[in-house]
Amino acid sequence: MVAGRIRDRPIRQAQKEIRVSGSGMSLWRYAAMRVVQSLPLILGIIVINFLLINLAPGDPVTALIGDFPAPAEYIETVRQQFGLDQSLGVRLLTYIGNVLQGELGFSFNYRVPVLELVLARLGRTLVLMITTIVFATAVGLGLGIMAAKWKDSPLDKFAVGFATVGYSIPVFWSGQLLILLFAVRLGWLPSSGLRSTRIAYEGLALYGDMARHMILPVLALSLRYIALTTRLTRSSLIETLNSDYVVAARTRGIPATRILWNHGLRAAATPIITIIGYHFTFIVAGSALVETVFGWPGVGRLMYESIGARDYPTLLGILLMVSVAVIIVNLITDILYAFIDPRIKYD
Repeated sequence: MVAGRIRDRPIRQAQKEIRVSGSGMSLWRYAAMRVVQSLPLILGIIVINFLLINLAPGDPVTALIGDFPAPAEYIETVRQQFGLDQSLGVRLLTYIGNVLQGELGFSFNYRVPVLELVLARLGRTLVLMITTIVFATAVGLGLGIMAAKWKDSPLDKFAVGFATVGYSIPVFWSGQLLILLFAVRLGWLPSSGLRSTRIAYEGLALYGDMARHMILPVLALSLRYIALTTRLTRSSLIETLNSDYVVAARTRGIPATRILWNHGLRAAATPIITIIGYHFTFIVAGSALVETVFGWPGVGRLMYESIGARDYPTLLGILLMVSVAVIIVNLITDILYAFIDPRIKYD
């Protein structure tokens, strides 16, 4: 065992050097460069989103007025009120100027500033998303680690089968199945909403009631990402545990648990971090379906309602905030690579 510790020192020293090199100035220069490169990307996103939404079929004025016939003078007044009487190019330049000043426009449907409207619902969506990411990552990592550790065992076969089924089920369908089972058939959990309307809970009871309402949306939203994390963790760990340096560590008598946690997971962490960033990107899209199915009053449901109401400013504001969030998450993911994988250089 003494010889094993002595021979294991180069590995520990390499890990220490990784941490030191990962915190160097080159990493921060890379981060600053990525931030600068993101600025024209965000501008391009603003332009493309604006053109796609404003050139889509449908007239927001028709959605605002309704189906009943209205005088032409009134229709023209509504167009002027919301700036829809101007050309597409003028509206685009006006919108870009407003965004640069921190203004996302005025909602056609809700008659309030878009930024105020989105921020009022953002917290509910963030709670749902963060809970989903933490739950899906924890369960997926656990299943993937156990499946890799006991490869070809019944547990491994269960994890692989669960991952295959979980990845194949659409999120809106899994949500409806969960409602039918746990809310309608068994009556264990509420089917929709943020909190109970018949009973006015207060204090800790209120948070407990909100947690009960979150269970089904989180399960429906996390099923696919548990499957992805499980499959990727299992395959990455199996490949890492069969590598030469891990086999050499086993021959030196290093305990299997230490090899798994100190060497296996560290080497397999890069694709796992990638898939977590991938989760964040697609959970934003999936939250619109889940929030609609479960009546969760968040940004996803607001997006769905805005599509039906032709509320262009609200749609543009949501898409812009989502795009910026995705860019930030990708930047954080790239920076984390430097602390984990010594092969990645940013010089």
